[in-house]
Amino acid sequence: MHSIQLISFGYLHLPTGPDGTPLPPAADRVEDVRDRLRDPAAARDILDLDGLHPRVQDVVLNTPGARELLDNLADYADLPASPSRIAIGSAGGRHRACGLTELLARELRDRGREVVVEHLHVHLPRVLKTPASPRIANTEQESAR
Repeated sequence: MHSIQLISFGYLHLPTGPDGTPLPPAADRVEDVRDRLRDPAAARDILDLDGLHPRVQDVVLNTPGARELLDNLADYADLPASPSRIAIGSAGGRHRACGLTELLARELRDRGREVVVEHLHVHLPRVLKTPASPRIANTEQESAR
């Protein structure tokens, strides 16, 4: 079985098409978790962390619906058609998408798969939506870690 590439990204950081919709990375499956999983960034204790941190991964995994989604994605990756790329997107790509991607990578490795992980936007500052224009992103400087 060939390796699988997992990509996390933030919809608010993507280029947009002519109609103004974000253009996610090319993948066999693109999973948008913005409406499926509650944003863990609301938890003050993980606000300045990202999905590479075990605490964030724990919060993401314990979000209602996350375990089922993780199982579904892992089973999808094991299909006979053997997809080569799965992309997971959240608003900014720092918490949900990154954390879920790391959890999925761990699960697939436990199943014997070779996994390549790419986080497109985890290094970028948190995205804050402005009340007047939710499609335009403001960024907040990260506090020192």
